[in-house]
Amino acid sequence: MVNRISVGLSLLVLSSIGSYAPGAAQERVKIAYSLADASNVVWFTALDGGIYRKHGLDVELIFIQSSTMSVSTLVSGDIQIANSSGGAVASAVVAGANLVMTACYINTLPYELVVQESVKSVEDLRGKNVGISRVGSASDVAARVLIKGLGLEPVKDVPIMQVGGPSERAAAFRTGKIVGFPSPPGTIHLAKGMPHRILISTADFQKRFDFPYICSTTTKSYLASNRETMKKLTMALIEATHFLKTRKEETKKYIAKYTRQNNPQYLEASYMANVKLHERVPLVTREGTEVQIKEALSRKPGATLRVEDMVDDSIVRELEKSGFIDKVYR
Repeated sequence: MVNRISVGLSLLVLSSIGSYAPGAAQERVKIAYSLADASNVVWFTALDGGIYRKHGLDVELIFIQSSTMSVSTLVSGDIQIANSSGGAVASAVVAGANLVMTACYINTLPYELVVQESVKSVEDLRGKNVGISRVGSASDVAARVLIKGLGLEPVKDVPIMQVGGPSERAAAFRTGKIVGFPSPPGTIHLAKGMPHRILISTADFQKRFDFPYICSTTTKSYLASNRETMKKLTMALIEATHFLKTRKEETKKYIAKYTRQNNPQYLEASYMANVKLHERVPLVTREGTEVQIKEALSRKPGATLRVEDMVDDSIVRELEKSGFIDKVYR
């Protein structure tokens, strides 16, 4: 289901991010996002805070249930830009899509493995189903990484089942169809009446797991012919990231609005996690992209793919070199 969010919800522009000129020409852009959760808060902030409009963009955010599906709509030309994960992009590029990630605002995988209360040890998980949205999605990558972190082999030791979005996974968990699922930080505070425990979290890893998680993605042809548009988008999201890092209470209101959750624990945990996770300079992690390429190639024997085939964050480098990012954070 597609949920279209009006760009006219709010034209309030706070003093720290500049002013909106009502008479300025605005360029229409459709952007897909796949999760109405706190990890996408800068995209929502840029909309409601008027930051897109400040940079001459009339943005329509379109909800599409998974990163894999949002990438598909990008390929079909229904939208111009997708907020997607590197795993979904790598899988699409290996399959022949002409896509490129231009910036990543979160470069790690912030997930925890939520399991039934009866799963008290690693051995209790062996042979039990863990639910994800779709193969190649961020939840799929997270499930595999977390299962490996427990010393088990995904699929072989712990079956991975495609279930659907967060609500479908919660329902499958409640009925016992799955005994666990990967979840972003803070979300577990919303699990009312669902006895559970956190078996492992990526935060428990000694070394950060690099992963291109929240990334602006487009087609190579769109980037080539609309580079200025992509630059405006990048500038807007960098300013929205600064807003996130400096305006806690206002940001929590945006999180509450778009997640439709007012649980204080959830809002606080989500905010604190995302302040740490969001990059000041949103370059795309090369190490994380290489891992996703390797995963995608394992499912497509004979195919080839390099980081430079699916990453072009030259706009971010230009903005950093020009002093734009330093000026935003001054």
